[in-house]
Amino acid sequence: MITTADRAWLAVAVLGFLLFFFLPPELLGAIDVRPIGFAVAEGVALLHDYAREHIILCLLPAFLIAGGMTVYISQAAVLRLLGPDANQALALGVGSLGGMVLAVCSCTVLPLFAGLYKRGAGIGPAVAFLFTGPAINVIAIVLTMKVLGVQLGLARAVGAVVFALVIGTVMAWIYRNEPRDAGGLAALPDGGARHGVVVLLFGAMMGVLVFANWAAVDESASAIWATIHGFKWWLAGGFGLVAAGTLAFGFGWRLWPLAALAAAVAAAAYFAPVPPAAIFAAGLVGLVAAAWWGTADDVRDDARDWMAESWSFAKQILPLLVIGVFVAGFLLGRPGEAGLIPAYWVSALVGGESLRANLFASVVGSLMYFATLTEVPIVQGLRAAGMGEGPSLALLLAGPALSLPNMLAIRAIMGTRKTAVYVGLVVVMATIAGLIYGAYTAI
Repeated sequence: MITTADRAWLAVAVLGFLLFFFLPPELLGAIDVRPIGFAVAEGVALLHDYAREHIILCLLPAFLIAGGMTVYISQAAVLRLLGPDANQALALGVGSLGGMVLAVCSCTVLPLFAGLYKRGAGIGPAVAFLFTGPAINVIAIVLTMKVLGVQLGLARAVGAVVFALVIGTVMAWIYRNEPRDAGGLAALPDGGARHGVVVLLFGAMMGVLVFANWAAVDESASAIWATIHGFKWWLAGGFGLVAAGTLAFGFGWRLWPLAALAAAVAAAAYFAPVPPAAIFAAGLVGLVAAAWWGTADDVRDDARDWMAESWSFAKQILPLLVIGVFVAGFLLGRPGEAGLIPAYWVSALVGGESLRANLFASVVGSLMYFATLTEVPIVQGLRAAGMGEGPSLALLLAGPALSLPNMLAIRAIMGTRKTAVYVGLVVVMATIAGLIYGAYTAI
């Protein structure tokens, strides 16, 4: 049910987006007055950049994917696979990738981890899930690639999975003799029978997301990348048709609303003199409308639950992201522009690729609290002020997964010793990953 509060929230969100999207440059000049006016202008300018470059093509489809995962991917089946009686190699793999179905911060993941651990999940898979919950959710990885570059985004994704596997394996080995009772997990229902069509649907949606955000590069730098960019909207449209077909023939959605939507998007792309982002946004709105009003009775509840979960993610994340982006711009500025904090302070602490810089980034990141996705604009600002490549990755790996409140809560769940081992592993591995990545990018 759409409530009055939901309508009000949506109206405020749309008006705020339009305000920052169409922000007149003269307004920034008017508030760029020292001593702090210039920093306020940088915060507003960074919000302007995010509204124009990242909201429509990146965050909105990512919210849809994350919301769909919570409905169509059986979390009960995932939890069953994490128990101590399950194959531990498989359990570690599930725990390491389980965070992809979430979009949570280091504190929000704690109730899920506590439920897993107290229900009898093995400590290795449970800790792997604890790390990847905030570290590798699909929205964070996509936004990292879009804002900070594909290379750093891939390094973050791969690093998070490797971290989870290694940390989970080490914790499982250290505490291998600890008895665990899997009775609570064994009682969970299996659910989710249509595994093949679920994989096809989310694979197609990820294809849309990837190619819609395929960045332009100089052909001399990468001819293949530049060629793909020339066909990006064809590729995104093709994946969109696959997703629509999967919804119609695999999930039982009515064919005519999806066919009408596809025809309207294609016609607009060929004939309408509007930017592709506007057509993309209209297509997303059409998908929401098809889910809400154009589905048959037997699938309507799941379709509406999908949109409701996506809406829940948006309400949870967007206000925090707006605050985080403004604060990052206010304190650290944008690439090429200064914020309130002098750039030489950042360069002195986390500039370069030294062991000290990477360790400092890992330790500070592990203590700070990052609301979901706010680590991206913060690292963006730090990089603009001189942060090295290695420390950037170290902060992205350690920061979202840990925080001081998170550590205190974990200690209450599994004790001081296990918490100290877990935190130490994250900090050490983030430092090592930063050193390796920094050395690689310097080649």
